[in-house]
Amino acid sequence: MRAILLAAGLGTRLRPLTNKVPKCLLLIKEKPLLEILLKQLIESDIGPFLINTYYFSKQVEEFIETSGFSDQVELVHESKLLGTAGTLIANLDFYQDEDGLLMHADNYCLADFDAFVEAHNRRPSGCLMTMMTFSTSVPCLCGIVELDKKGVVIGFHEKVDNPPGNIANGTIYILSKELIDILKTDFTNSKDFSKEVIPTMIGKIFTYETKNFFIDIGTTDNLRKANQY
Repeated sequence: MRAILLAAGLGTRLRPLTNKVPKCLLLIKEKPLLEILLKQLIESDIGPFLINTYYFSKQVEEFIETSGFSDQVELVHESKLLGTAGTLIANLDFYQDEDGLLMHADNYCLADFDAFVEAHNRRPSGCLMTMMTFSTSVPCLCGIVELDKKGVVIGFHEKVDNPPGNIANGTIYILSKELIDILKTDFTNSKDFSKEVIPTMIGKIFTYETKNFFIDIGTTDNLRKANQY
């Protein structure tokens, strides 16, 4: 399964750490986060990969060149940030008309990706994508989902005060070929996947909740927690 990893963000909440290094190359237990993610995905037979770059793009390029992943990674530089949906829309052909993974590359995630793919393959009829979710202690800082008895999203609340629950969007998705075809025609001008695509898919998103350690390293406190785990 091919995968697009979104890795171009500025990491403003992580400053001053990101004043000299991009967020995706911050260290977890002395290893760059991007290295950890790629190894984990490859172990689950996921790949090849397309990774977008923007902030400190040369560092990402140099890392890939010397990482041992260069034959499996295609880097796409953005002269201006396209947004999570914009990058996806611009590179949909990378999936080669097959189901594919879309992932924000700023999560330290020990999820079972084999089980995630299996869940997607047995998703209920009518579901066009599968979203990885996790339980969060700070729901107001996350996109929170409401689910029916089958695990299908029936409500989505993006970073609101007092959301109804604590099951959060992990910003890791498997997109069906059917959804990819829809994105090509109906979302050509979209920029933000969470705000512009997900709300239109209510009732069509299956979920897989990981019980393993999962944390967005987007803040210095969360980066510290990831390294302490």
